[in-house]
Order: sequence, then structure tokens, then C-alpha cells
Amino acid sequence: MRVLSLLCAALWLCGCAATSPGVTPLPAWQSPEGRADAQLGQIVELASGRTLTPQQLLDRLAEAPRLLIGEQHDNPDHHALQLWLLENLAARRASGSLLLEMLNPDQQARVDALRAALARGERPELPAALAWQPGWDWAQYAALVDWALRQPAPLWAANLDREEIRRLYAERPALAGQRSTRAAVSEALLAQIRASHCGLLPDSQLPAMLAVQQQRDRRMAERLRAAPTPAVLIAGAFHARRDLGVPLHLEDLGAAEGARVLILAEVGKPVAAQAADYVWYTAAVPAEDHCARLRR
Repeated sequence: MRVLSLLCAALWLCGCAATSPGVTPLPAWQSPEGRADAQLGQIVELASGRTLTPQQLLDRLAEAPRLLIGEQHDNPDHHALQLWLLENLAARRASGSLLLEMLNPDQQARVDALRAALARGERPELPAALAWQPGWDWAQYAALVDWALRQPAPLWAANLDREEIRRLYAERPALAGQRSTRAAVSEALLAQIRASHCGLLPDSQLPAMLAVQQQRDRRMAERLRAAPTPAVLIAGAFHARRDLGVPLHLEDLGAAEGARVLILAEVGKPVAAQAADYVWYTAAVPAEDHCARLRR
């Protein structure tokens, strides 16, 4: 199995990975690290532990009325694979919708206007016309967003806007539902919030941060429930997690049937079976010490 995995990795690095008829070639790795790892390129069906081919993954994902794809925001391989998945799924099934965590409600009118302008043959400057938020690296998302704007399927904003976040931070409204409000979920999310802020947040801020996190997941679930199917949501991997994120809110909203979760993960960062249905292991970007920067 190790020899086979290394062979597959070598084929992919050469840009000549085999694909089935009707499936476009896989993109070459862009991230510099993990290229010699035996895990590179593996697609695992987590419930069974089986390793899948890209064709088999497409077969399974094409049947899902709602698909969540979790990413690491700064990894270009994740965005390249997302575009590859969207292109190949579009060729296999009816148009539905695409939802992005990276778009806020106050950008939706701009998205719709841009789609109409592109359909008329106009060539607007995309990041400016979208009022793309500086917190999201446009270079990472440009190809995917450009492709999505030119498709018959609508592109929907899935996040909260800044004013909503400020209000939620101050008011901390109660969240309805049984699955998403369990103590174990809150405790795991609080631990993640502490870790992602390097232990520098005062405890007094944690309840508000938790409220924003969960209301963000609830909004994505609400949008996913309302979107034309088959619907695809692209979000950070923690939002996409089946055991902590948007899928729990889909269950509370009665819209979880048939939903599937694919996590794109860098080699060496295992994904547990309770967190997703499938994981696709990619090359890695160099690790950064974000905590050192925050402490400075």
C-alpha cells in the first residue's frame, strides 16, 4: 500500500495523474511541503476506511443534495481541488447553487449584478466590483469565483455581515436546537476558540465569541437549506465539521438528509470519522507561528 501511495504521489507531481474518461485531469500540487508523504493525494471514505479514486469520490458526491467542502483558507491546493470538483460535478448533474463563507449578505446584490454583466459580455474588475473583503486573499479565490460567476447556478453569500456580528457579540441570542446546543459541542468549540486565539482572549469574551461562531454556522445552514439543490457550501474546515459545525445546524433545521462532508486536509493532519464523510489529503503550506505574531 505504501508503494502504491508513493507511486500515485509521483504521478500527480508529474502532472500526469490518471483519471477516468469524462473526468478532467487533476491539478498539480502547488504547496511545497509534504510531497514525499505516503498520504499525499489519498482520498479516504472515513466510515469504512476505504481509499477512493477521484472518480469514485465524484460518484458519491454527485448524489448528495447538499455538499459541504471544508478547506484550509491559505492552501492553494484546496482551492484548485475545489474548482476541479465543481467543474466535474457540474458536468455530471443538474445546476443547483454554490455558497461561499467568503461572501457576506451585503455583497449579494453585487454578486447578482456581476453575473448579469458577465452574461452581457462585460468585463468588470472582479474584486472591486464584488467589494471583496480584505480578510480573504483574493489570489486564492479568484479562479473559483470567476468560474462560479459564469455558471447558470447561482452564487450565494453564506456568512454574516459585520453589523450582524457586532450585534451578536453584544446580545448573544440563544440558539434553538438540540444537536447544536449540546454541552459537548460548546466545550469543543470553546477549546478551539481559545487555541485559535493562542490563549490570549480573556475568559469574559469567550461566550460572545462562541455565540458568533455558532450563529455563523447557523446562518450557513439556513442558507444551505434555502439554496437550490444540489447545493455546495465552501467554508473553513471547522465550520464544515459534521460533529461541531454546519451539519449539526442542518440537523436542527431538518435539512440534513443526504448531506455529505468532504474535508480537504494537509498531510499529517488526520480527520476523524465523526468529523466528515470523506477526507482528501493535500500538500501543505509552510507552518506559520501565528501565536508569536499575536503576542507581539
